[in-house]
Amino acid sequence: MRKISLALQRAERCSYKGCFMKIKALKMNELVFIEVLDNLAVVEDQDVARERRRLRANIFNPLELSDFQFIQMFRLNKDLFDYLKNMIEPYMRPQLRNTDLSISTRIYTALRFYATGSYQMDIGHNQYIGVSQPSVSRSVGEVTDAINTPEVFNRWIKFPRNLEELNACRLRFFQKFNFPGVIGCIDCTHVAIFPPNIEHPQYPEYVYINRKGFHSINVQIITDADMRIININARYPGTDHKDYYLLGDSGYPLRSYLMTPIEQEPIPNTPEHRYNLAHRTTRSIIERVNGVLKMRFRCLTKHRSLHYAPEVACRIINACALLHNLCIEFNIPVPEDEEVDEIDLIIGDEHNLVDEDNIRRINPDLAEGRLARRRLIQHF
Repeated sequence: MRKISLALQRAERCSYKGCFMKIKALKMNELVFIEVLDNLAVVEDQDVARERRRLRANIFNPLELSDFQFIQMFRLNKDLFDYLKNMIEPYMRPQLRNTDLSISTRIYTALRFYATGSYQMDIGHNQYIGVSQPSVSRSVGEVTDAINTPEVFNRWIKFPRNLEELNACRLRFFQKFNFPGVIGCIDCTHVAIFPPNIEHPQYPEYVYINRKGFHSINVQIITDADMRIININARYPGTDHKDYYLLGDSGYPLRSYLMTPIEQEPIPNTPEHRYNLAHRTTRSIIERVNGVLKMRFRCLTKHRSLHYAPEVACRIINACALLHNLCIEFNIPVPEDEEVDEIDLIIGDEHNLVDEDNIRRINPDLAEGRLARRRLIQHF
């Protein structure tokens, strides 16, 4: 009876066109009341949807922002936004109903998350987006997945694949830094994540705790001479060509294809000293890339911490790397935010593992690396 009474009260209050009913409680059976409840639910759902569309229509159009404001908010300019939309739209769900978020709104929402790393509720309340928290979550996931599709990702994150590309990359490093043979600089950067599931069968929570005591993903990046990311989250790429090198710091093992600095500071004005100076100057570009990447996309900074499972966090990192390359290609300035001051952890130390006399027998890879470095030092 209480249910019937509530139904009567709701029906009598209802003023929607075509839905006003005069109900006599003593004469109507329970089936009629159930039908009344169903009709009211439909009307209320339609009214909520209508109100949502009205509110969304009152939200400011991001395209009305100035170019400076647009870049500050979304990290891309308007032309680059159009390019990104055209590139990933085929891999996103189309807008089927008027109540669905448009593809543009979904992309704006994801870009705002990448740019700020703010909690999703804050993004949903933004006057230029104005969507619910679940919609923010779905938008970030959908856009991230679209950017990570091989057809999109491999177009913008790619290591030199043939001699022509290798030679072009090597020439660019030589023109900018006067360092022969280099095709990329390699380094790692830590991206903080929320503590993952402690009972994961393959990657339990404790394996993500770094030496600084917080949970993170150790992201390895290789950059070219123009700060484009050409490889991310991959093993050292091997090569059969002895004239091409990567540059890494002393945290990496010396290899025939991976040149590290001489650990003991050489005597000034010697070839070894000039090699170390050139190595330090050239390799600094990867440190600038790591800094710019986190300055553009604050979701990657330590103080934001990606609140996602590690596999999802990796896709978000990949998406930000691709967007970074797009910003380089379109000459997008770095936002004038506070600088990122994070010390990344090195992945290990060589520490003269063996004596020179025994090195070839025990560690032939290191021996080949030292021979390659000696040959390279002759150029200085």
